[in-house]
Amino acid sequence: MTASKPGRSRFSGWLAEARTSAAGALLPASAVEVVALAALLLAAVGSSRLWALPPAVLALGLLAWAWRGGSVSGGTSVVARILLLACAYLLGAVHGSLDPALAVGVAVAGLAVLTESLLAAVSDAVYPVSANLPGSGSRPDRSPNTSRVALVNGAAVLVALVCAFTDIFGVIALAVATAALGLALFTGLQALTRVRARRSSETKLHAALTAYEPVFLVHWNAPAGTAYQIAMWLPYLERLGKKFFVLVRSQTNFNEVVGLTKAPVVLRMGLNQLDDVIAPSLRAAFYVNTATMNNHVIRYTNLTHIQLNHGDSDKVPSHNPVFRIYDKNFVAGQAAIDRFAANGVSMPAEMFTIVGRPQVENVAIATGPIASIANPRVLYAPTWAGFYADSNYSSLLVGCDIIKALVARGCSVVFRPHPYSQRSAELTRECERIRTLLADDRRANGRPHVFGAEAEVAMTVADCFNASDAMVSDVSSVVADYLYSEKPFVMVAVSVPAAQFPEAFPLARAGYVIDAYGGRLQGLDAALDDLLGSDPLATTRRDLKKYYLGDIPADRYAQRFLDEASRYL
Repeated sequence: MTASKPGRSRFSGWLAEARTSAAGALLPASAVEVVALAALLLAAVGSSRLWALPPAVLALGLLAWAWRGGSVSGGTSVVARILLLACAYLLGAVHGSLDPALAVGVAVAGLAVLTESLLAAVSDAVYPVSANLPGSGSRPDRSPNTSRVALVNGAAVLVALVCAFTDIFGVIALAVATAALGLALFTGLQALTRVRARRSSETKLHAALTAYEPVFLVHWNAPAGTAYQIAMWLPYLERLGKKFFVLVRSQTNFNEVVGLTKAPVVLRMGLNQLDDVIAPSLRAAFYVNTATMNNHVIRYTNLTHIQLNHGDSDKVPSHNPVFRIYDKNFVAGQAAIDRFAANGVSMPAEMFTIVGRPQVENVAIATGPIASIANPRVLYAPTWAGFYADSNYSSLLVGCDIIKALVARGCSVVFRPHPYSQRSAELTRECERIRTLLADDRRANGRPHVFGAEAEVAMTVADCFNASDAMVSDVSSVVADYLYSEKPFVMVAVSVPAAQFPEAFPLARAGYVIDAYGGRLQGLDAALDDLLGSDPLATTRRDLKKYYLGDIPADRYAQRFLDEASRYL
């Protein structure tokens, strides 16, 4: 994950130290320092230098464990490394004739280690300002490699200790320490040069945007790995045929968006940096989520602020009162409007515009009853656990049992979990169990299951819809989108019992319900019988399709969004 920048170094350093673990348990950040201090004290008072050897080796081992795979930030474990260098000095001073080369090497290595915090602070100021924007100057190179500096400094500490314990070749310690300090100074100079390049780009930014004459901007701020939120809208915003740019608030988001569009992408992190991007030609701002930082742009009252959201579902976040702050909420259908009123969120009708879900324009509609398909393919698309307890709708903890039941009925499976499933170790394990189950069955029985990168990367959500004859999912926008296909689906009731599920989540009226409340599956066979057999809810699905996705002609489905958005440009 690319780090966010200003003011981050101290916090990120703490995180890097807290990441140290043994047998999966978090190692306290002070543990390495305590062990290194023990080595220093034993070097000072022990009758032999060998007394200090076990804690010194343990401290080095803990550092190596924390930095495994090169995952180290400059400025972390500084105290521990200084203590170990002091230990190396005392070993020579107390237990042998102190080699002047070793003494100087220890001092130089200590200086190199102490430069890391300053270097990290300077490096944090290296970040891109824009991409694809004519006249804004070149994009600054990526931040200097402070991890490499920390690793080389760690090597200098190791060499100093080895020389101190063996009482030989102190000149080697001096040579390695000198190289470490030289690398730190070179990296610092590199960082300063790139900070100057960033500042040069910033001075040109407002003039470049003014000359570019954008008509609208898209504001996006989200955690890493959430690019699907904006990726689903970029093709349709580009089809508007108007100049625009994407405004992001972290370097992580910047790197993600640059790979998705040829439109200009601008990175501004602070609230006080936004005036430079509000070009006189701007008419509107679009948003694809309800991130708190959206407020920073909404304060510009000369723009029309339009919330697009990144899906329509009956989840709690879909009727959050925060939607009131936007001038317009573009929604898929009347169901989204009624959802607010049903949950006590009063919003005037003029705040809504029904535009459908243009992303489903290429979803194929069922051509016949599912009962006529001998070996149907079922999409299993579970959601994730959510940020809060009241939005945990994921069925992944019972997913293996659902997959086993589908396979037992001769179905092949397309498995596409929510991208955020990987944020939970528990859900990640369940995803791996399902992939293993499908891989084993594919080898044993030749069923054409689709999973892993094939389903989650190579295929779009619409591709997965079109590759399936039915779906099993949770409370999720995926279900509303799948409704466009008119194919049957099952919803898994996790947050409330099945008997209360349709009342809490009205879209369930169009699907068959499996009860997984409390972690125990009930009604699985009955739901699958209806899903793959007589499908008694086929007519209900067609009726609710208009309610959830708008009564819009199929041949102009995406055009509705384009027409409505153009009104504000």
